[in-house]
Amino acid sequence: MLLERGTEFTAAGDALRAAAGGKASCLLLTGPVGTGRSALLRALPGPADGEGVRVLRAHAAPMEADFAFGVAHQLFDSLRSRAPREESERWQDDPRLTAIDRAGGTTGDAAEEWAVLEGLRSLLADISAEAPLLILVDDLQWADTPSLRWLAHLVARPHGLRAAVVGTLRDGDPGGRRPAVLDLLDAGPRVLRPAALTPDATRTLVLERFGTPGDEEFTAACHDATGGNPLLLTSLLDRMAADGDEPTAAHAGRAYTLRPPLLTERLADCLRAQSRPVRHLAEALAALGGHAGPDLAAELAGLDPWEADGALADLHRLGLLTGPGEPRFVHRAVQDAVAASTTPDERRERHEVAVDLLHRHGAPAALIAERLVESATAPRPWAAAILREAAETALRAGDPETAARALRRALQDTPEPGPDRARLLADLAAAVRDTDAAACERHVTQAVSLLSDPTERALAALRIPPAFLGALPAPAIALLRRTAGELGPAALLKGTAREAALRLEARLRHAGREDPAELGASVLRLRSMGEEPALRSAGERELAAVLLYAAAVSGALTAAEAARLGHRILEHEPAAPDRTHSALPLVVLALCGADSVDAVSSWLTAGHRLRAPSPARGDGLVACAVDHAERALTLLAQGRLTQAREHAERVVVDRPGEPEGEGSAAFAVVLAAVALEVRDPAFSERVLALGGRCRAPGLVTTSMLGLLEASLEAGRGDWADALETVLSCGRQLAASGWHSSALFPWRPWAVSLHHRLGDSGAARALADEEHARAERWGAPAVLGRALRLKGRLYGGGRGEALLTEAVTVLRGSANRLELARALQELGRRLGGGPRAEAALREAGELAVACGVPRLVKRAGREELGAPGVPAAVLTPAERRVVALVGRGLTNQNIARELGVSPRAVEKHLTNSYRKLGIRGRAELASGQCGPALGMTG
Repeated sequence: MLLERGTEFTAAGDALRAAAGGKASCLLLTGPVGTGRSALLRALPGPADGEGVRVLRAHAAPMEADFAFGVAHQLFDSLRSRAPREESERWQDDPRLTAIDRAGGTTGDAAEEWAVLEGLRSLLADISAEAPLLILVDDLQWADTPSLRWLAHLVARPHGLRAAVVGTLRDGDPGGRRPAVLDLLDAGPRVLRPAALTPDATRTLVLERFGTPGDEEFTAACHDATGGNPLLLTSLLDRMAADGDEPTAAHAGRAYTLRPPLLTERLADCLRAQSRPVRHLAEALAALGGHAGPDLAAELAGLDPWEADGALADLHRLGLLTGPGEPRFVHRAVQDAVAASTTPDERRERHEVAVDLLHRHGAPAALIAERLVESATAPRPWAAAILREAAETALRAGDPETAARALRRALQDTPEPGPDRARLLADLAAAVRDTDAAACERHVTQAVSLLSDPTERALAALRIPPAFLGALPAPAIALLRRTAGELGPAALLKGTAREAALRLEARLRHAGREDPAELGASVLRLRSMGEEPALRSAGERELAAVLLYAAAVSGALTAAEAARLGHRILEHEPAAPDRTHSALPLVVLALCGADSVDAVSSWLTAGHRLRAPSPARGDGLVACAVDHAERALTLLAQGRLTQAREHAERVVVDRPGEPEGEGSAAFAVVLAAVALEVRDPAFSERVLALGGRCRAPGLVTTSMLGLLEASLEAGRGDWADALETVLSCGRQLAASGWHSSALFPWRPWAVSLHHRLGDSGAARALADEEHARAERWGAPAVLGRALRLKGRLYGGGRGEALLTEAVTVLRGSANRLELARALQELGRRLGGGPRAEAALREAGELAVACGVPRLVKRAGREELGAPGVPAAVLTPAERRVVALVGRGLTNQNIARELGVSPRAVEKHLTNSYRKLGIRGRAELASGQCGPALGMTG
């Protein structure tokens, strides 16, 4: 509470030194609630000013405002308690002091009152002759009137006094407008208003409370949520520290939602002391949700325009509202304080009136819904429609939690079974499908049972999440099949019914993808649609995406055919920012397997730019996670491991605490694919832990997690166990008719493990099978990898020819890492000479650019690797940190230089070490990476 208060301490010290020199003065500290005026008073006199000073203290209180000369008594009592006994007894019996007991504060005789006030001034003059006085009075707005008159008398007649008077006065309090207070202000004290704390002070407080520097996001959120008000800020940080929160970006959102109870009590006490208009206006603002205009709030509070303007000004002066314009509370704790200062019946009655008032004035549905949800208002005939409209708006904005709350309240007001309740249940299913798939299925089942129209029943059933990389529960599949049968085939339908039929067919065909017969039927269905299937509607595109994926995993198409259809789907599909519950991720998978990702990257970028971020919620967590997962896949298909891992890590960050959600199986697949290439045991263990908690994982998930488990076993040297795990995955995939090695690379792992275990025959047989399938598929990345594996198994000229062919094929691939591996193998096989050196050098350059510097070291000829690290490997922030390390700066110095936290510096350095393939700061500071980073000296 005392940070950045140097101006105030200096002013108090100057006043005290002036008093010692015989010049009395008065200093008044004013400001809204929570600026630390009382804390400043308690800290006076400062360490350099306290010696030889006599201090008189008093703290005014509302309950003692009618006690005449109560503040004066407190001041002299505090002086006597610290004075030697002889002096204390002499002052106690002094008639000038005892006169205030007889005066009673209302003598009605101006001469007698003047005599009392002058007598007390004379007494202080005598006392100050021995030592300067520091007179401190807190909360002058509550001081009794006689004491205020006396203080004004002292300030107006300073001659002969060696005293400094310092008082505090809260802005906006009704007591501050009493005549006696105004007289004191007219006497000419110096007025100071302690300012809000700066972001630097907030950083200091975070460090003090948590013992560690806070992330910039955390510190900025705390400062923004409190406006730098010391009371709000310290209360917030104290509560977060007590709750065990860490000052990290992950906890930044808590700054906007946390409501410390002690802060609420303090603010409630402040509100209880206000005038009736101020209290009623605050209650009206709380009932309206803090988002209504002043006119509406005044109408609800029952105030005329003059009263409302004055009350609004007082709330602003108290520091409880934000700046001009639409009045809003500065923090949610203020709304709690308003509730704490009123009775439940008062709050309920005002909420009832507020809801009707908002509806009558045409307020936004979201605002009315918020009030309906937060209060137990009686059912209204229009409420369900308003709540449903608000829920639709929230879902479009990526806020399913708010939507679910509104819909649950609407269901309370719609107890009768029928179509209206069914539609609400279907909407609620859509709102909770990302977080509670079981509840989603339950709501859909109930909704379908209440609907009679087949199209409506089908649309309700389609609210069940598609689980494109997971497995739908049997009851959900049965429900989809039943509604599809009731609706009939798409060829016989039109409009919405046809769209629903196409989407149901897509869901059911994808649900049967692990059955070889169903998979074959899907391939035949795709071929029956001709070379250019119709893609005009969303239903047609969803069905085409599902059938494309079926043909890709079964190997029924060539990569060129899959790429052609995939590109057509993307051309017809708008680049929407939220693809969470569409079949489009299947198209992304197919195109990545087809080694055709350029169009995917631009399409994903376009969708990302359309996303409207929401600071309060974190930008729609599930949609963000899908976006990062798709980006990770496309980057992986390009061999850019560093960036792929960064996006994969964001998938985990954006899905905290939701491992059982519908999308968890899909996310586990993406993470496992990245982990297989990254080969970081710690990262792989985290992915396996996440995958183990997936709900209904399905064959894709179990296969990819099985391969990841095998990679860990191989890393531990358990090659036989790893091989058995890989072959088990292969048998499961083959039994379902899934032969694509582009999407499920079990054969390359099995080939390597057979070779390591010395079984060359099995390795070559499996490598030949992989080569044959890769040729049929035709994607350069898969074919080049198959050729490289065979080239490793064969010696002499045949092996060299296979590796040379692999390099040639991979030059036409988007996967630069696969080309680096083939070049490395070729360089090692050649043994020496210009051709070998050129191959190894190019392999090194590609490997480092892909974020895999370990590939260079495995070549055994590290001097033939990359001459440096391309600048694109590091982000701009990482490059700045690396440059400052090169200048010899410590992490603390770098943090100050860049205006970030030391933890942020450590994070950038850790990422830089990994990307540059070095062990730590010593190698970084040695300048070995300098030329590659564009640094000199």
